[in-house]
Amino acid sequence: LGGATSLLALNGLFILIHRYNLDYPEFYKKLYALLEPTVFHAKHCSRFFRLCDLFLSSSHLPAYLIAAFAKRLSRLSLTAPPSGIVVAIAMVTNLLKRHSSCKVLIRRKLETISLDADWDGDFGEPDSLLASSSVAEDPFLSDEKDMAKCRAMESCLWEFQSMKSHYLPEVVRALSMLEKVNDPQDINLTSYLDKHYTALFERHLKQKGDEPVALEFHPPACLFQFPADLPKLFTVEAK
Repeated sequence: LGGATSLLALNGLFILIHRYNLDYPEFYKKLYALLEPTVFHAKHCSRFFRLCDLFLSSSHLPAYLIAAFAKRLSRLSLTAPPSGIVVAIAMVTNLLKRHSSCKVLIRRKLETISLDADWDGDFGEPDSLLASSSVAEDPFLSDEKDMAKCRAMESCLWEFQSMKSHYLPEVVRALSMLEKVNDPQDINLTSYLDKHYTALFERHLKQKGDEPVALEFHPPACLFQFPADLPKLFTVEAK
């Protein structure tokens, strides 16, 4: 069904599976299907990602499943709002911390997946990753519903690397979380779930720069520098 109905249904199923040993093999397949571009604009977006992080918190989940979710979130972040990008980065960082076998997604060199650019997996220095690479050559199958067949483990998280030049400083700073995947402490998503446009705009309004904003050095004395040329700029026709 999608939306809040599917979210509440999965929450109830998770409780039954976790507490009462309900056998439902399609649980993570249904959760994977809910990861669509519209999820970042949904009414219950914060609750969805909070539950999604909870559902994927087990360290006994297979590596291909975790890689599929990490790659899916990385791909969706290309069209997500800034608040959604930050949440996706935090979630993927938690996934990589819990599953060391999936850290290859940020350490694999791009030439191993037939891309032209050379990226050594270092998120510390920006490079021209997208200048010579092609998304079409990414082995990840974004339309594949079966996580075991989407080939996520053969890909890498080049989508996050492309955001090193994002216009919003919060997104660029959030990428530093991927440099700390060896830290065993999980990232608390609560501080990132409420970073919507209104909160970001209000925070920037309250910030005061160290120096005044640079304006015109010489204050203008008139609208036009040469008033004699004014008739050449406008033509008035009487009707």
